[in-house]
Amino acid sequence: MIKTVYNHDKFPVVGIGASAGGLEALELFLSGVTPDSGMAYVIVQHLDPTHKGMMPELLQRATSLPVIQAKNQCKVQQNHVYVLPPNHNIAIQDSILTLSKPLAPRGQRLPIDFFLNSLALDQRQLAVAVILSGMGSDGAKGLINIKENAGLVLAQDPKTAAFNSMPQSAIDTGLVDIIAPAAQLSTRIIAGLREGLVINKDSHQTELVKSGLANVLTLMQAHNGQDFSLYKKSTLYRRIERRMGIHQLGHLAEYVDLLKENAQELDLLFKEFLIGVTSFFRDPIAWDNLRDTAFPTLFRRHSSGHALRAWVPACSTGEEAYSLAIIFKEALEIHQPKGRFSLHIFATDLAQDAIDRARTGLYNKDIEEKVSADRLLRYFSPTDAGGYQIAKEVREMVIFAPQNMAQDPPFTKLDLLLCRNVLIYFGPELQKKLLALFHYTLIPGGILFLGNSETIGATTHLFEALDSKSRIYRRIESPPQALSVDFPTHYRRVTNDDAVSLAPPAKNLQSLADQFLLREFAPAAVLVNTSGDIIYICGRTGRYLEPAAGKANWNVYAMARDGLRHALSIALQQVVRDKGRIECNDISVVVEGKTHQLDLTLQYIKDPEPLHGTVMIVFTERRIKQIVKRPNKQHPQTPTESQLEKALQQAEDEVRYLREQMQTSGEELKSTNEELQSTNEELQSTNEELTTSKEEMQSLNEELQTVNVELQSRVDDLSRVSDDMQNLLNSTEVATIFLDDHLHIRRFTKQAATIIKLISADIGRPLSDLACDLDYPDLAKDAQEVLNTLIFSEKQVTAQNERWFTVRIMPYRTMQNRINGVVITFIDISIAKKLEAKLRAMVVEDKR
Repeated sequence: MIKTVYNHDKFPVVGIGASAGGLEALELFLSGVTPDSGMAYVIVQHLDPTHKGMMPELLQRATSLPVIQAKNQCKVQQNHVYVLPPNHNIAIQDSILTLSKPLAPRGQRLPIDFFLNSLALDQRQLAVAVILSGMGSDGAKGLINIKENAGLVLAQDPKTAAFNSMPQSAIDTGLVDIIAPAAQLSTRIIAGLREGLVINKDSHQTELVKSGLANVLTLMQAHNGQDFSLYKKSTLYRRIERRMGIHQLGHLAEYVDLLKENAQELDLLFKEFLIGVTSFFRDPIAWDNLRDTAFPTLFRRHSSGHALRAWVPACSTGEEAYSLAIIFKEALEIHQPKGRFSLHIFATDLAQDAIDRARTGLYNKDIEEKVSADRLLRYFSPTDAGGYQIAKEVREMVIFAPQNMAQDPPFTKLDLLLCRNVLIYFGPELQKKLLALFHYTLIPGGILFLGNSETIGATTHLFEALDSKSRIYRRIESPPQALSVDFPTHYRRVTNDDAVSLAPPAKNLQSLADQFLLREFAPAAVLVNTSGDIIYICGRTGRYLEPAAGKANWNVYAMARDGLRHALSIALQQVVRDKGRIECNDISVVVEGKTHQLDLTLQYIKDPEPLHGTVMIVFTERRIKQIVKRPNKQHPQTPTESQLEKALQQAEDEVRYLREQMQTSGEELKSTNEELQSTNEELQSTNEELTTSKEEMQSLNEELQTVNVELQSRVDDLSRVSDDMQNLLNSTEVATIFLDDHLHIRRFTKQAATIIKLISADIGRPLSDLACDLDYPDLAKDAQEVLNTLIFSEKQVTAQNERWFTVRIMPYRTMQNRINGVVITFIDISIAKKLEAKLRAMVVEDKR
């Protein structure tokens, strides 16, 4: 296992976020920090700005590390804990802490996010974020920057938190690496950072590491079918290293073994590869240029109105797709094009959980930083949870679906394509492939909108810049032979086992006979899926199917000849619905002026398993028979009458099929309506329960606020009483020592330090261990006697420098009338003793 040694210039800095109620969690966290961790810890807490901060003193009890209140321009040091002072924001730059006064109102301050954003930029992969107990969602946004810079993110297990809102909000982002109780988090940080978090960069170039990466990607593709081989290797290494560090693994081969045994780790690594960082109107100037430059170009191209089509691949949680919908509506208002324009947006992403979240259209309150107040008012509605819901008119413009744009077929005939800050994660080969694919999917003059770190590279023959600074490009025509599009399609990689199973069998008489029969006597047939796409062709089907003009289209509906298309369409829909067999007889097909009669057979395939769900369509040519005239028939049918009768029968069959289909659809709609009504009643019941719970929570919150005010009042009273007592003791100038029931020093006045050698650090020490100027060796013994008998003691004793004191020992009685130690007072009677001595001397002299 590789040990990581930190120097004094570059070491991890841990940002710890907690609310005002997180003192217990902070103490548990610091109690697990070792004195030689080599890291610095910065605690950012929600504090009352009007009260003096006592957090350093409180936290010092839990750790041996120095706990100090952060100061402006303070350079962080290893093995130190820094605490944010009240009514300040804190940031870090070049390992120097900077304090500033918060600008936001008290209820809207997010000091944890503020610090984590600066921590991510300053420390990058050495940045660590820890979210502990607290209310609200402060810190969740800062985690995005921490993860984007390869930092480590931890959160307290919400089940162990006094207030679980903050750690749960962090977990909901999907960016948290480690979730554990507060007492274990510090150990997990040390294990993750000091034991192999970063692999030696030189080892990346070795064949061993390259082979290990290939094994990881192969396991990933076998697990969920996703191929990451064309992603940038540095990005993949960084994500894999993160998971290795969490599991405390120093070698890539060990991690490969873990992936082979743990499918859940493959899912976590997959999410690690797909961490999406997005927001509304990212790079606002570019969005304004898209509205004022790109959309007017599209409006002019379709002056009579048009239903525009847009595709947003890698949409993550939907912010950019909704941003596009809002920009389109603003463009309609500003430019007022002729005709009625609409926009259909297809938003796709590889992560299913991101798509699910995008479909809900629910976002946190922090979008206020990216979305203007006017847009919030018009296109969003506040939710009871404190966030925002996208407006229905915007939501209905977007269709979300899971898709891998590098492997799945794309959307076509697009007017607009947004692919922002995605290509930067792909290798040059995949970038080139996707740019060619984007050109194919866009209509002539279509718009391509890239991120501010992306360009069209060497594909200048495919796109021209409308606004190069904003990365807005327009598709230009290119000679067909100059453009080679690698059209994506799902495929199954053939393994060695497959190759063995697919090896041709040894030739024998039976197989040769079967092949001859299939070739010479078997009817023409095609194998299609439920959508009519041709999968396999058997025999000669040229009489019945022909390629359609234009772009290649292997759909049986498009390829069916005249006379066959209508019957084939109805039969295929019915056989897919019934999952059975259908025969259509005596169908006329005209081929090059000649009429051919054929029978059509469609069979839904259930077995074998590889063909399950497909349909076999068999074309059987009928032999032309001589028509025998029947003498008893007075009026034989003419060919026209026969054709009309056949068409009538076909129309009747179609009407019957449509009627059955409508009846079935009606029953399904009725059943669906009943289910929706039941669901609506359940939702109403749930809503009522939530409303009741909300009212109970509000009531509980008011009670807690009342209790808090009372406690604060009592603390203030106690503080005043303590001040009064301290001033009273000092004003009497009587040396006093308070001992507990073990005769240990509890408190003393400053006058007592002139008699017994006392300093502040002596609190808690036994009285017998302290040096004393009094000639009173039985002081401790008398104090114990008073504690046992509750009878006070008073003696006059001498001290150094010819001083005399009256030592009075009394029991310490609490308000509850409990004896909890003793009180010793020392009254200086030196002057009285001196006068007494003089008087005695004078009396003796007079007697003489």
